[in-house]
Amino acid sequence: MTQEEEIIPAPPPSAEQKRSWLTRLKAGLSKTSANLTTLFVGAKIDDDLYEELESALLMADTGIDATQFLLNALKKKVKDEKLTDASQVKTALKQLFVELLTPLQKPLVLGRHQPLVMMIAGVNGAGKTTTIGKLAKHMQTHHQSVVLAAGDTFRAAAREQLAIWGERNNVTVIAQESGDPAAVAFDAVQSAQARGTDVVMVDTAGRLPTQLHLMEELKKVKRVIGKSMVEAPHEVLLVIDGNTGQNALTQVKAFDDALQLTGLVVTKLDGTAKGGVLAAIARARPVPVYFIGIGEGIEDLQPFNAQEFVDALLS
Repeated sequence: MTQEEEIIPAPPPSAEQKRSWLTRLKAGLSKTSANLTTLFVGAKIDDDLYEELESALLMADTGIDATQFLLNALKKKVKDEKLTDASQVKTALKQLFVELLTPLQKPLVLGRHQPLVMMIAGVNGAGKTTTIGKLAKHMQTHHQSVVLAAGDTFRAAAREQLAIWGERNNVTVIAQESGDPAAVAFDAVQSAQARGTDVVMVDTAGRLPTQLHLMEELKKVKRVIGKSMVEAPHEVLLVIDGNTGQNALTQVKAFDDALQLTGLVVTKLDGTAKGGVLAAIARARPVPVYFIGIGEGIEDLQPFNAQEFVDALLS
């Protein structure tokens, strides 16, 4: 890849597209938002308010640690800044949320390896295969050629699903009928190197972190990718379902311990999602959140922006 190719930016979203995204994000987090923001309407700043806020944060899947951290920081801010109005306290909470989540905001940098090899993990039902399809489209808008490796060989449907995404996006999919996932990954990286492809995304079998033999299989896939190209995989992403609450944090810890994650994609932040889980992750295991998803459409996967997220959460 030449320097010129590397720095071609994607077309920026139009003002209308941006508004549409923010509106849908707000709708996705509306349940949590309603529980949190109504507390501050005409409220007195007292122990009752803090107790109600604690309950609302816990219900939003913020987790005990992050909830306590936010409450302690908020009480200190109220005292230090002599805040007397409930709307000021709400603004202070927003600031604290943004400060907590900003370290998770990190762009996925393309073009730093040829090819850039990405291994994608996640439990069944998290939206992993669909996310890979959307990510492929995202890469293409950044002028990157993509190869997908159908490494979820345990589930025939996953291979078929990936093939459909491949056809839709005009992307090559490397698959084997009864192949070993590590072998599929190896072939995909070799193929990408031979063809000069920019990005390889390796789908892996959906599994629970408690399935230790399957976690070992994942580690093997990672090792084999490393044999096909030095320093690969360059990105190890975990796709998590935004509706699974503290379970999502458990998954992040388990997969990070096994694979040393470089990034997260949080899906399904629509309707019943409880956005507080990002605060729990920020406190317990601050793996960067590259993208968040709020629906099925291609445009429903966008880079994570802490300020936008908190604005939607505490509007």
